[in-house]
Amino acid sequence: MFGSLSLAGSRPRLEDAPPRIVEHPSDLIVSKGEPATLNCKAEGRPTPMVEWYKDGERVETDREDPRSHRMLLPTGSLFFLRIVHGRRSKPDEGVYVCVARNYLGEAVSRNASLEVAILRDDFRQTPSDVVVAAGEPAVMECIPPRGHPEPTISWKRNNVKVNDKDERITIRGGKLMISNTRKSDAGMYVCVGTNMVGEKDSDPAELVVFERPMFVRRPVNQVVLADDTVDFQCEVQGDPAPTIRWKKEEGELPRARSEIRSDNSLRLTQVKEEDEGSYTCVSENSVGKAEASGTLQVHVPPQIVVRPRDQISAPGRTVTFLCGTKGNPPPAVFWQKEGSQILLFPSQPPAQSGRFSVSLSGELTISDVHSEDSGYYICQAISVAGSILTKALLEVEDAPSDRIPPIIRQGPANQTLVPGTTAQLQCYVMGNPLPSIQWERDGQRILGNDERVTLMDNGTLQITALQETDSGVYTCVASSSSGETSWSGVITVKDSGGMTLAPASEPYQLPGPPQKPVVTDVTKNSVTLTWQPNAHEGGAAVTSYIIEAFSQSAGSTWQTVADLVRLEKHTVNGLSPNTIYLFIVRAVNAYGLSDPSPISEPVRTQDVSPTGQGVDHRQVQRELGEVAVELQQPVLLTASSVQLAWTVDRQSQYIQGYRLLYRPVGGSWLQQDVKAAPERSAVLSNLLKGTEYEVKIRPYFNEFQGMDSRLLTLRTPEEVPSAPPQAVTVSTVKLSNSSSISVTWQPPPAEMQNGVIQEYRIWCLGNDSQTRYHINQTVDGNVLSTLVKGLLPGVLYLVEVAAVTSAGVGTHSQPVSVTISCKNNLAEQITDVVKQPAFIAGIGGACWVILMGFSVWIYCRRKKRKELSHYTASFAYTPAGTHKHTHTHSHIQVGISNYLNQTEKYSTGSNEGPIYSTIDPTAEDLRSFSAQYSQHTTPYASTPIMPFTNQAPCSPEQDGVNLPILCSVISIAKQSKQKSMGKAVKTPSLNWIEPLPPPPPSGDNTHIFVIFYFLFFLYSTDEEDWCPPLPERTYLIDGVAEDGPCPPPRGDASSPATSYSHQSTATLTPSPREEAHRAFGSYPQLGLTQPYSLYTAEV
Repeated sequence: MFGSLSLAGSRPRLEDAPPRIVEHPSDLIVSKGEPATLNCKAEGRPTPMVEWYKDGERVETDREDPRSHRMLLPTGSLFFLRIVHGRRSKPDEGVYVCVARNYLGEAVSRNASLEVAILRDDFRQTPSDVVVAAGEPAVMECIPPRGHPEPTISWKRNNVKVNDKDERITIRGGKLMISNTRKSDAGMYVCVGTNMVGEKDSDPAELVVFERPMFVRRPVNQVVLADDTVDFQCEVQGDPAPTIRWKKEEGELPRARSEIRSDNSLRLTQVKEEDEGSYTCVSENSVGKAEASGTLQVHVPPQIVVRPRDQISAPGRTVTFLCGTKGNPPPAVFWQKEGSQILLFPSQPPAQSGRFSVSLSGELTISDVHSEDSGYYICQAISVAGSILTKALLEVEDAPSDRIPPIIRQGPANQTLVPGTTAQLQCYVMGNPLPSIQWERDGQRILGNDERVTLMDNGTLQITALQETDSGVYTCVASSSSGETSWSGVITVKDSGGMTLAPASEPYQLPGPPQKPVVTDVTKNSVTLTWQPNAHEGGAAVTSYIIEAFSQSAGSTWQTVADLVRLEKHTVNGLSPNTIYLFIVRAVNAYGLSDPSPISEPVRTQDVSPTGQGVDHRQVQRELGEVAVELQQPVLLTASSVQLAWTVDRQSQYIQGYRLLYRPVGGSWLQQDVKAAPERSAVLSNLLKGTEYEVKIRPYFNEFQGMDSRLLTLRTPEEVPSAPPQAVTVSTVKLSNSSSISVTWQPPPAEMQNGVIQEYRIWCLGNDSQTRYHINQTVDGNVLSTLVKGLLPGVLYLVEVAAVTSAGVGTHSQPVSVTISCKNNLAEQITDVVKQPAFIAGIGGACWVILMGFSVWIYCRRKKRKELSHYTASFAYTPAGTHKHTHTHSHIQVGISNYLNQTEKYSTGSNEGPIYSTIDPTAEDLRSFSAQYSQHTTPYASTPIMPFTNQAPCSPEQDGVNLPILCSVISIAKQSKQKSMGKAVKTPSLNWIEPLPPPPPSGDNTHIFVIFYFLFFLYSTDEEDWCPPLPERTYLIDGVAEDGPCPPPRGDASSPATSYSHQSTATLTPSPREEAHRAFGSYPQLGLTQPYSLYTAEV
């Protein structure tokens, strides 16, 4: 250290101190065009010099360049008059350090970054107009322009900043969220992006807040007397102004008696019983809909709403007759047996009534019935408005089953058999007494005179050695004293023709018999039955049911009254009034019919209508209108069944039952009638799973109906879909990329969706001999098609689709196979590639690059032409014996001397060199060349390199230029250039005799522009570029002697004494490419008919 100080000629003083940075620069973010200061303060003695560096390079300040916008302050801080920043040039942005130096050392500050704040003009996302209804949330989105630092977002409404302190308003990121919008929130909103550069406003977006219809006055429930006039009020407000219309639930407004007044109220005049119901005012506008309802009750005389049903009972059992009534005021109910004077009232002491009792709800109960109890029982309801009565028949029988005709458990089945085989037609019967069995063929009784036909003990008919004539309809007839039953089957005998005939069904393949059918509803002409299926379905699933009925009054045989019944509940229609029926049910699958179910309890259809019994219509309607039924909360039993219960206010004698009305929301109403009973509950079954239902209930009495209860909503739980999507199709996509398929489908049947389909899943399973490919996709539940990409050609794929609910994935569809065909046609593949947009874009890009490269090449060539325009070389051809061109000789000597000076100039330390090589006329090579060829009598015409003498010009015919010689000269020049540029070039020794070509034919002339072409080629290429090679032999005529004659014309012999006094030498560089040498061979000579000079070709 001290040595270096002594060398510097100074000695450290005790009070001197090395530099120390006492204030380091801090990071800055400044706006473009604004002034800025990077602080730096250093201490030391002597006072250190402060320099600044940006990104490792020294910063020029006003001390070096007075025009610089950077100033080095006396304190050492770097001050920017203005920050310069552009898209391409960012001279001021970077990482800066300040360095303080004195002779004792240097100190470097911490790095400080200078960043230029930016705020672009264009918003990345501008807010859009939003239309919402009052009370709904509104969201406006905005992404600010790009900027540094990242701009913050604020909002303005009608040029006033939005107050985000309002708990309804939230600004998060670029979103403006307004919950529970109000009418006052409407206006023009602008998104404002702000950073230190300034503010940018987005295009305005409008928030429109509409108001849903809202009722000012609602219709109210009303109870009026018949023939009165009633008004339902309805007044609403909203924005836009809502429209108003009226409707009646479960019907139309009364024609000619209804009027919608100017104040939107509904007026009904001369109301009648059928006018009862719910009247709804519907108001809607573009943003919402509102409804308000009022019910109308029309008072009528007492009614019987639950009518007693005829019954058949065995002795000793207990029988109950229902009799629900309704009236205003409520009527008094009592019972009386037809022909008896005894009246039975509710709460009568048992001592007076004995085995008969009447409940408070009007039900008559007879315990331990006797045969003498048979007869009609009359229910009567009396009030001040009128009276009404109804009656029901009780039949007490000892053995009602004795009259049941025989039942055939299993009869003959349809069969197709081959000739020569044996047929067995079964007929298993049951009944009391045991029935007898007979067989018929095509309506004719089989007498048994054919040996091939045998009737077995169990009733089976056997036919051996079948013939085609045995084909026909065979009927088993079972008969007894109680009746007769038959069952038919078809036998077809034919040659199979090589086909396999289906074998007869085995007993285990048949379904088990359903359970005993239960009667749930009875009318004059119909009976509703329900039953439970058997757990044993047999060899296939049960597809339907068959219902058979028997009535003594309708005949003495079982009759099929319904077939192809899909559900376990059915209403048999077309029955006779006041008739006793028995029912059995059979299950059907693909193999046949099951045994019959147990026989139902006997049921009698209803007799004549209440009007035939003197029922007062007005009284019935009046009382039904006063009954108020209230539904309780439902209880879910299964995914498809629900139990409903209800309470009844102001009971009436005319309640025959309750009509449950239910429907999926938006669907059609379904109904289920429930007879009046003390428990007042019912089960709705066979509901759609995962579906929202609306339920209500109303009392009824025959054709009369009471007031509806309030509407109750329930939802059944969802399950996975029990059926797959339908109509699944797969097709290949006709695109250039044929590795895609299109899959389409339809939703599962509505009744089997079991909920809301949230999505569909698609499986594409690929198989080949070596590996396995899977491609899975998921789409939304409202999408019914998709495109599956990435399939491999030649692989067999199986496509499956399944629907998904919240409960999980449903049943998969049947696999659909598809194979992507391989493209073996090369032309087709090339066509596909050429059609690709990427290929077209690549070709366009390549053409652009080539065009740009050519433009750059032209530019460089012109630039080099200017650099080389001062170089000139002259080649003169002067025959011996003339002294007219001495100035040319001297000119060439000046050029050669200039060239030697250039060679010396560029021999060391230069990147450039002389362009041309010298041709030494005194070289040894040319002397030997002259001596050797001067003795030949016919030297070849060639391109001579002549000495610069005052010789007479030769004749034009003797002049010529040989292209290989020219190329040799070019190569010599290029080697000289390489050598001058520091490249070692080995110049081989070459005898001019060897490369000279044979003489050309006489008169062979070529255009002189070829010479300029090769000179152009030489100077427009790099050192590594090649030149057309020399032919195998090239000849060069020696220079002509000053006193000697000119060379003879082509084709003439020359004197052996001819010699040339001056010699020329040239160094020939062989061609760098052997292939080019073989390709070119020899070239035609170029002939010049005038003395000439060659000049440099521009680059």
